[in-house]
Amino acid sequence: MTSSHSISTAVIFGATACGKTALAAHLFTSHAQAVKAEVISADSVQVYRGMPIGSAQPSQELCAALPHHLIGICDPRQEFSVADFVRHADELCKDISARGKLPVILGGTAFYIKHFMYGMPVTPQADPLIRAQLQEKLRQKGAAAMYAELASFDPVSAAKIHVHDEYRILRAHEVYYASGRPLSSFELPYRYREGFRFCPIFLDRPRGELYRRIEDRVDQMFAEGLQQEVQQLVAQGCTAAYPAMKAIGYREFFELSPDVPAAAPFDAVNALIKRNSKRYAKRQQTFFQAFPNVHRIDMTDPAHEQRVVQILQEFFR
Repeated sequence: MTSSHSISTAVIFGATACGKTALAAHLFTSHAQAVKAEVISADSVQVYRGMPIGSAQPSQELCAALPHHLIGICDPRQEFSVADFVRHADELCKDISARGKLPVILGGTAFYIKHFMYGMPVTPQADPLIRAQLQEKLRQKGAAAMYAELASFDPVSAAKIHVHDEYRILRAHEVYYASGRPLSSFELPYRYREGFRFCPIFLDRPRGELYRRIEDRVDQMFAEGLQQEVQQLVAQGCTAAYPAMKAIGYREFFELSPDVPAAAPFDAVNALIKRNSKRYAKRQQTFFQAFPNVHRIDMTDPAHEQRVVQILQEFFR
C-alpha cells in the first residue's frame, strides 16, 4: 500500500523527438489552472551547461512560464550519474510537492527514469583502487576494447550499454572485478519505491514518424548554430574525453574531425547524428515499451493532450 504521505509524481517519458517538451509547454501553461506543475528534467545531456542547442534544452521563455529543474547545472567535464539524478530528483520532488504543485519527471534517459521509480540495484561499493586501475586500462586500450571485454563476461549488460558510454562500461567492469559477478546478475527492484505515488505516462509515436521528426530536429539544430556551439565548447577547453562530449550531437564532430571538431564536414556530421539519434530512439522505445502499468499515449491522436490532462487530473485529485 502507498502511504498517505507519499509524494504524488507524474513521470512523462518517451523517445527523443517524440514531443515531450512541446506537450509539457502546452499542458502546464494552457492548463495551468487545472494542473499546477514544475518539471524535473530526466535528460542526461540537458544537465550540462553551454549545450542548449545540441541537448534541445527548453527555452528561457518556457522555463519562465513553467519552472524546469536540472537544466544546465553541471560543467561538461563532470560525471552526472543515475545516482546523482535520483538524489537530486528526490529533493526536488519533496520541495515542489511541499509548495502544492505536481512534480513532473520529464525526459528520455531511460535509466534515470527506471531507477527513479524502482530504486537502485544493490551492487558493490566503488573501490578507488580498482577504479583507478580500470581507468588506466581504459586510457591505454580504449573504450571499444573495454566494451568487447565486457561483452565476453557480461553480454546482458553489454547489450544495454553503448560502446561510447565509458562511465557505464567502467562501472560494469568495476562490479565484476569487485564481486566476481556480472552486473546483470544483481537483482533489480521490481516494485515502485516507497514514499512516492507515481503516474507513469509513455508518449509513443510510430517509428517512421519519429525518424522524420529526428531528421527535422537535427536540421533545425544546425540552423540554430550547433557547429558554433561545439566550437565554443572546444574553445573553453572541452575535449572528446569529457562526459558531456560523448553525447549524440557532439561526439560525431570529434569522430569525424578529432583535431578541429567544428571543422568536420557539415553533411557527414549531420548524417551521422541523424543515424545515431534514430538508433538511440529505437533503443528508447524498446526499453520504455517494457515498462509495466503505464499510460500509453499515442501522440498522433488529435486528442492526446486532453487524454494526458484527464489522466493527471484523476491522479492528482
